Amino acid sequence: MSPEVFNLLASLPATGDSEDFQTLLETDLVRIERIVSDGQRSEPDFWYDQPHDEWVMLVRGEAVLEFEGGEMRELRPGDSVNIPARCAHRVAWTGPRTVWLAIHVFG
Repeated sequence: MSPEVFNLLASLPATGDSEDFQTLLETDLVRIERIVSDGQRSEPDFWYDQPHDEWVMLVRGEAVLEFEGGEMRELRPGDSVNIPARCAHRVAWTGPRTVWLAIHVFG
């Protein structure tokens, strides 16, 4: 049996009020997911504060990440950010039909 081909940009789901998270691969050490955003943003008082590292790349669209202390990072297609464990961050803004590739590294 040969491996199936998956296209990150094909069959994008409707997102509604929340982002769509699709796990593409998961092991004890890593989780790879596609995230589709369509104008969503983190709630004003919400911060991600993960116990593991996360690497994200913007594949399509536009987004702004905000880090604790007010630092903003604008992302365009091809931009990536390595977010260390316990680095508080939030999604400040996303454009229409924005696609992310996220890799969570455990351990």
